[in-house]
Amino acid sequence: MATAHDVPIWAMMTDIAALQAALKAALAPVAGDRATPRLDGARASIILDVTGLDADDRYALEGLVRETAVALPGIDEVRVAQTSQRIRRLTIAVASGKGGVGKSTVSANLAIALQQLGRRVGLVDADIYGPSQPKLMGVEGTKPTARDKVLQPVPTPYGVSLLSMGQLVADDQAIAWRGPMAAGALGQLMDANWGLADTIVIDLPPGTGDVQLTMIQKHRPTGAVIVSTPQDLALIDARRAIDLFAKAGVPVIGIVENMAGYACPACGEVSDPFGRGGAEAAAAELDLPFLGRIPLDIAIRTASDGGMPPVTGTGPERDAFMVVATHVKTWLDRGGNNATYQ
Repeated sequence: MATAHDVPIWAMMTDIAALQAALKAALAPVAGDRATPRLDGARASIILDVTGLDADDRYALEGLVRETAVALPGIDEVRVAQTSQRIRRLTIAVASGKGGVGKSTVSANLAIALQQLGRRVGLVDADIYGPSQPKLMGVEGTKPTARDKVLQPVPTPYGVSLLSMGQLVADDQAIAWRGPMAAGALGQLMDANWGLADTIVIDLPPGTGDVQLTMIQKHRPTGAVIVSTPQDLALIDARRAIDLFAKAGVPVIGIVENMAGYACPACGEVSDPFGRGGAEAAAAELDLPFLGRIPLDIAIRTASDGGMPPVTGTGPERDAFMVVATHVKTWLDRGGNNATYQ
């Protein structure tokens, strides 16, 4: 009767290699590239990357990995070690000095466009008193869950996870909160389980009040995008927002000119009801990048009201948002200006 000593070493190595390959193939549909197995005789040691998973998902995945490995002939023992990497998360605050300039629309389309350009993006609707992102992102009526008192962002059809006060209160309910309560709500949205997201776009409320100060002090953004219409009144308030970020040492990525140019659907003639070039001129005067111009287009309004942000379509309005997002992504890829990570 043959013993282990009678088996050639090369044959034993071939058997181990075949078992290793079988184990790797069996784990792939269960854990993807999160599992790294190694065999030592009949014992399988598996390093399991659980980055971005909450406690329930981590242990559920470990259980599946164990079951899969021990079911293979030739494996008698399974050891699993969990490991996790700290995600370096960049945050982009989208701000304006006043309301009604289309900041939320720009935020939603910027988040989706960055996702399309290869970032892993989450969206925080920090406009506590006027949340509109659930409608813009096509997820009205959805509510986030909480695990271990940590909010779990709601997935959207566009690959961008979302948290908004609009998901936590009734549509017709006024949010009459003083500053500390609003700041506390913002903290819960920011400290949620954002999983593998490496970029968070934050739709700030207009102005320079408590929510903005809390964001800067407790959840310092990597950079800020300022949205303004071309008219002088909007630019005056946009300058105040720029000044707030400058005093706090938060880099301003650039300025977006929204509602710039209206093309008549009947004759195609372009007019400028809010003026043109004001934000671009202000950017040049302040020595800030001009990120792009978004037209005043009924297609943008219609798509946004329908929960289908224009950047997800194929119309010419998509191109305007992609120009802005490309500039922002380039800034992020270069590390920003003294970029900070959350």
